[in-house]
Amino acid sequence: MENINKKGGVFQKFLDFVEKSGNKLPHPVTLFFLLAVLTLVASAILSAIGISVAHPGDKNEIIEVNNLLSKDGITYIFENMVDNFINFAPLGVVLTTMLGIGIAERSGLISAALRGFILAIPKSLITAGLVFAGIMSSLASDAGYVVLPPLGAVIFLALGRHPIAGLAAAFAGVSAGFSANLLLSGTDAMLAELSMDAAKMIDPAYVETMNVAMNYYFIAASVFVLTLVGWFVSDKIVEPRLGTYDSKYLNTDDSEDMHALNDLEKKGLLYAFISIIVSVLLVSLLVAFPFSPMRGDEGSYMDQIIQSPFMSSLVPIIAILFFIPGLVYGLVTKTIKGEKDVAHQLTDTMNTMGTIIVLAFTAGQFVAYFAESNIGMVIGVYGAELLESLNLKGIPLIIGFILVTAFINLFIGSASAKWAMMAPIFVPILMQLGYSPELTTMAYRIADSSTNIITPLMTYFAVIIAFANKYVKDIGVGTLISIMLPYSIFFLITWSIFLIVWMLLGLPLGPNAPIVYP
Repeated sequence: MENINKKGGVFQKFLDFVEKSGNKLPHPVTLFFLLAVLTLVASAILSAIGISVAHPGDKNEIIEVNNLLSKDGITYIFENMVDNFINFAPLGVVLTTMLGIGIAERSGLISAALRGFILAIPKSLITAGLVFAGIMSSLASDAGYVVLPPLGAVIFLALGRHPIAGLAAAFAGVSAGFSANLLLSGTDAMLAELSMDAAKMIDPAYVETMNVAMNYYFIAASVFVLTLVGWFVSDKIVEPRLGTYDSKYLNTDDSEDMHALNDLEKKGLLYAFISIIVSVLLVSLLVAFPFSPMRGDEGSYMDQIIQSPFMSSLVPIIAILFFIPGLVYGLVTKTIKGEKDVAHQLTDTMNTMGTIIVLAFTAGQFVAYFAESNIGMVIGVYGAELLESLNLKGIPLIIGFILVTAFINLFIGSASAKWAMMAPIFVPILMQLGYSPELTTMAYRIADSSTNIITPLMTYFAVIIAFANKYVKDIGVGTLISIMLPYSIFFLITWSIFLIVWMLLGLPLGPNAPIVYP
């Protein structure tokens, strides 16, 4: 971006190099198309060479690179092209969530709420609040990617700050802080189950003491550490580098007028707030009680909530929780006069999703081809074997494990897919070296989360570029990576140090979750 401040030391010059190099790449739509083609060619070459590895969980199973230019591969390409598009994870999440957000935005609710919020809160705390909200959004799984980055951009724009800085702060919190939270989420349960399965190879009896809250104490404390780190990086590194925002690409309709709320707006906000309370109470009936229809069937009270259909359905629930107060606000303030206005506002919202839809098509093909080819799995196994061959012990082993996982994360976006591959290797190894499965799981989570924001293979990377293009039309992959790289570096280093200190103090990672084994 031409308005980025180019002054600075070695680190800023390095970010400039990353930006310039990355921006020489084509438009993101074209880039994902080229990456898809490259994956097809690489799959043919690696398959012809005979590249293969033993499956980490079953040495009798061999993972081979699938040739996607073979007869079966070409059939796969054409038979699955539509499915690769519509099954691209962010597409349905974005479109569904934006239906609810669209009504809240176009009725005027979000604008009024933001003005009230900005005029009431100390300006110095807004960045920290945004990063904190992003970290906490992991409770809602992928919905945070859709809600908070564009919201952060709007907040910063309203304050006269660079909107991309707000988007970046929220994106860092949502993605790089994904494994930190004050509450347990589905991610905790999913990774814990994989860790337990891997630990059974060494000590089935020990598994009986493990639980889904195995990392809770550490991830809860991490929320505050990462909030401070994200706040520092945003205000001291990212925003100064972005410089003054040039609003020449911004439509006047997108700007925020910071005038005080009038009586009608205050009345609309009051009724909208009441509708939110009522909606939340009604939604809680779906999961809070033994008779609730979307409650899980097994385990403790918390297990029945965390591992429930309700938690798997948060995207439509969040869309509804935006839609209802947006509708109420519109009816009160007369920005919505009838069902035709609702239909028009929903349609207008979808009209702004064109870039995301086109990106979803090419990115969906690339992600699907990369997974189908098994190239990512092969890279992951080789990385794991490399770390194992180094014969590291103690803290250097934990640091090495974090670094290898962070590297593998650049090629395999799914946290569960990576851990399903890596847990059978590293959980038994570290148990034999005296470290608990809980510690190995937490080290993995640190590495997995910290580098999400700098890899185009992360499924929401393309979506964030589309959001950023609203404010800076020429923003490219290189610019976004250069903006997010400081967050990734500082989160990875600080979080790793925090874990090492936790280890040295011998603090439990969660309930009945020690550092050492046995």
